[in-house]
Amino acid sequence: QVQLVESGGGLVQPGDSLRLSCAASGRTFTGGSLGWFRQAPGREREIVAAITYTYGNTKYGDSVKGRFTISRDNGKNTVYLQMNSLKPEDTAVYYCHAERGDYWGQGTQVTVSS
Repeated sequence: QVQLVESGGGLVQPGDSLRLSCAASGRTFTGGSLGWFRQAPGREREIVAAITYTYGNTKYGDSVKGRFTISRDNGKNTVYLQMNSLKPEDTAVYYCHAERGDYWGQGTQVTVSS
């Protein structure tokens, strides 16, 4: 069994930055991709960013391109999401996801408000 634990969410002002972390425990990932999704109230869950375990290839949702950066540290079994130039529309619960095994974290709230 794998547990994904997100951290780093919070309340920030527009234009600020946050760094989310997702630490995996229980098993070391050996492939597939790791990703961040988000869900705002009344909206469907959407992909924010993903990164492949082996080669570090990345992809981003259109709304975050140029502002967010996903990275991973395979030695620490951790994936990060650096979020810059945050906007109120980035407000959502952010979830970590591991493709291999379809594991989800419990989510961390990000609120962007002045």
